[in-house]
Amino acid sequence: MPAGDSVSASVQLRDGRTFEYVQGGEPDCPVVVIHHGTPGSSLAPPDLVTAASERGLRLVAYSRAGYASSTRHAGRAIAAVASDVADLLDALGVERFATIGWSGGGPHALACASCLPTRCAAALSVAGVAPYLPGEFDWTDGMSQDNIDEFAQSLEGGAALDEALGVFREFLLALRPDDVKSARDLLGDLVSEADILATTPRIAAFLLANFVHGVADGTDGWGDDDQAFVRPWGFDVDAIEVPVGIWFGDEDLMVPARHGEWLGSHVRGARVRRYPDDGHISLMMNRSGELLDEVLDLAGGKW
Repeated sequence: MPAGDSVSASVQLRDGRTFEYVQGGEPDCPVVVIHHGTPGSSLAPPDLVTAASERGLRLVAYSRAGYASSTRHAGRAIAAVASDVADLLDALGVERFATIGWSGGGPHALACASCLPTRCAAALSVAGVAPYLPGEFDWTDGMSQDNIDEFAQSLEGGAALDEALGVFREFLLALRPDDVKSARDLLGDLVSEADILATTPRIAAFLLANFVHGVADGTDGWGDDDQAFVRPWGFDVDAIEVPVGIWFGDEDLMVPARHGEWLGSHVRGARVRRYPDDGHISLMMNRSGELLDEVLDLAGGKW
C-alpha cells in the first residue's frame, strides 16, 4: 500500500455481523485504531493518514455498529466496541495496538483500554464525552442548545430521537461539497468561533463526507451511540490501567471542558492536556502529528 493511501474493506465478526474498516498509512507497521465521532464513519482525516505515514504507523479506522455498512448492534453499551475491535484486529493479524477516539469516539477508545488491557498499548480521548452522572456534574452545561435537545431525546429514546436524527440526516444528505465552506455551514450553532475560524473548506468537505458516509443508510448507529452515552458504559474508567491521554478545549460547545476535567480526574494516571483556544473540531483536525506523537509517547515508543 503506498504511503497515504486508504483501502476500504469489511470483515465478518464472530457473531456474524459485518464490520466496515479502512486502512491507511504504512503497511506492516504499528497499528493505531481510530474511533470516529457521533455521527461519523470509517473515513479517516487525510492529514492524520499523512502524519501516520510520516511516523511509520498504520491507521485502522472503522465504522461503529449501525454506521455505514457495519451491521447494527441494537442496545449496545460502550464496552461492546472492544470485542468488535478485537475481532477486526484478529482478522488483520494484529495483536497490539494503540487507539485514538474523537468526540463520541472518546469513550470507545477508553473501552478498548479498559477491556483489552493486554492488547491496547495506549489510548487517547480527544474532546471525548464523560459518563452521564447527573448527580456529580451537569453533563450538558456549556453545550449548544441543539446538543442539549438531542441528549434530552436520548434519555427518552423512541420516536422523538429517531425523528430528530432523521431530520438532520436529510439535511446532511441534501448538502453538496460546494455548500460547505466552514463548520457553521455544516453544524450551525453546535460549533464555536474557534472551530469556525480553524475549519478550512477542505476540512469541512471531509467532515461532510465522513458524516454522509456514516448515515447514508439510516441513523441507527447515531441513535445507538446517543443512548449508550447516557447509560452505564459497561466498564469503570477508574480501573483503567493502560496509559491514557485526555485532551480537551475550552472553546468546545459540543463536548464542554467539564467533561475533560471529569475524565482527567477519574482516569488514574491520565495525562491531561487542556487547550484554552481550541474547540471541538480544531483540536482533532489541526493537530494530527501531535495526536500521533502523544500516542507514541504514552505507549513508550512503537509497540
